This record gives sequence, structure tokens and C-alpha cells, in this order.
Amino acid sequence: MINESDLRLIKMNTSHYYQLNSNGINCKINYNNRTFFDKFTRVNATLNSNIIKQHFANEIVVAHNLINRNNKVENIVIDYNGTNDTDFYHKAQLLLRNEGFLNFTAYRSKTRGHLHIYVHKGHTDLSEAKFLAKNLSAKLMNVTLKQYRIFPTDELPLDFNILVLPYEIYAKERGSSWAKHL
Repeated sequence: MINESDLRLIKMNTSHYYQLNSNGINCKINYNNRTFFDKFTRVNATLNSNIIKQHFANEIVVAHNLINRNNKVENIVIDYNGTNDTDFYHKAQLLLRNEGFLNFTAYRSKTRGHLHIYVHKGHTDLSEAKFLAKNLSAKLMNVTLKQYRIFPTDELPLDFNILVLPYEIYAKERGSSWAKHL
């Protein structure tokens, strides 16, 4: 189980959070000629440690928004939902280092084989973050199967650029030890 100090590495926007509806679909949204079904409800309350504890106790499912106020993004996230998370992480880790991203953390979600790799980019404009995400996706597609999605993305409505809080740390990468090899 992850502790809250490790969760702070994500630098989440805690002014609000999203909660999974227990009764299923909240609403239907049309976006770019596609139909999306929203299963989460935005809760305009602070994401505090009590809510996080309820999430870890499997009482509720909580997601956080990747896009902060003023359309800023702290992390680019690779959401992997495939068959071989160890192999995928190894390839993604090498690619990220090669591209100059030295600080990232991989988290496990509740689902087996599901990883969220948070690339700690810092205070980045949404348009630049989307551009970086598209470039990473194209380069990652050359080395592995397309069993992932990279956030933020313009393929989804802004309110769909959310991720469920992770449950444990898979691996941390801090670049100072690797910087001499680049």
C-alpha cells in the first residue's frame, strides 16, 4: 500500500476530485463525433487524507484531475493496461531516459498488470503537454505494442483527463544518477 508522502510526488490538484458512481453511468457526452459515457462525478470538495483512506480501503473509487487551474499540467502520464507490465516498464523507462525525462514514478493500480507512469514535467502549459504526450506516444509505439494511452490528450474531453489514484509504487526514477550516462 502506498503512503501519502509517496502520493504527493504526483502533485495533484486537491481542490476537487472525481468519484466513481455506484449506480453506473452519470451522463453521456458527445465530443469530436464520438460518444463518451461518464462514470465519474466531480466533487467540489478538497481531496483530503480521509477521502484517500476511503479509496485505499476500497470503500470508494477516487480519481484526480491531471489539468490544474489555468490549464497547467504537472505530469504527463502513461496509462498502461496490457499483458506484460515488467517488459513495458523497462522499454518505457529506456525511452524516457533517452528523451531526457529523468524524473518519473510508476504506480500500480488496482487491476493486475495496470501501470501509471507519471513523468514529472513540472508546471507545463496544457498545449505543450499534449504535444509532448503525442511525441512520446509515437516513439513508444515503435518499441512496444499499443496497450497504453498517454495523458493529457485532446482525444478526450477535458473532464476525462483524470486518473484513478494509484495503490502502490512500482518503481521510482530520479535522474541524478543517470544524468552522467546521457
